[in-house]
Amino acid sequence: MSRPVVERPIVRRRGGSATDIDDTLVVEEPMEIRLDDTAIAVVMRTPGNDDDLIRGFALTEGIALDPDEMSTIEDLGEGRYRIVFGDGTTVDPERFRRNLYATSSCGVCGKASIDAVRIAARSADAGPIISASVISSLPDSLASRQPFFDLTGGIHAAAAFAADGTLIAAREDIGRHNAVDKVVGAIAADGWPVAQPILFVSGRVSFEIVQKAAVAGFRVVAGVSAVSSLAVELAEELEMTVLGFVRGRGFNEYTTSNRIARAAEPHSEL
Repeated sequence: MSRPVVERPIVRRRGGSATDIDDTLVVEEPMEIRLDDTAIAVVMRTPGNDDDLIRGFALTEGIALDPDEMSTIEDLGEGRYRIVFGDGTTVDPERFRRNLYATSSCGVCGKASIDAVRIAARSADAGPIISASVISSLPDSLASRQPFFDLTGGIHAAAAFAADGTLIAAREDIGRHNAVDKVVGAIAADGWPVAQPILFVSGRVSFEIVQKAAVAGFRVVAGVSAVSSLAVELAEELEMTVLGFVRGRGFNEYTTSNRIARAAEPHSEL
């Protein structure tokens, strides 16, 4: 398996001086995902936790409706993998085959249709009430589980959290959507839909992130950066809570759901 990071010689220029050093870069490589003998997607990803990525991808894209439908994930070599379904489960590869490969920054783009995912997404149940202090603690908790970001400064992360702020699983990838799929794939076997209420991401909250979170069963999606208008519209439709600019002691709540406790602690102006 390829390494998630590599060393490359560079010239670092600072203040008029030049120094030859070795820099650490995050690896970006293609992964081909197959159903039977049909390639349905080529995903640009960071190697590591590949089985989690494929399992999460299949679930959040509506290819599999339950983790138990997938029997095994076969490593065919050279970055090619095949999803093998169990007896009694039949999936038409042509229904899910993408017209284009999915880049590291692209989630829904290149896919022939998003209908299957919208069908698989469900309205969120009420779930537990979460304190504002728990939300504010998420960035530091995730940062402690981002070793490759510390090395490269160029990799995204996602994590599943319990209502009390306990970090359940965290994954890194050059693609924001891949990081989410890796987290989903890592925890899906423990229960489906997932039991954890919070999905936290290290970047912006897009439509695709909310969509994947909805399919998995998360009730709250939060990120350290901005939230898109379509992400908010989908969250409102599915009765989910979306939070953005989670930094320091402050955050923005873009959808009202009564899942976040009205705390007395002050929130900074963003």
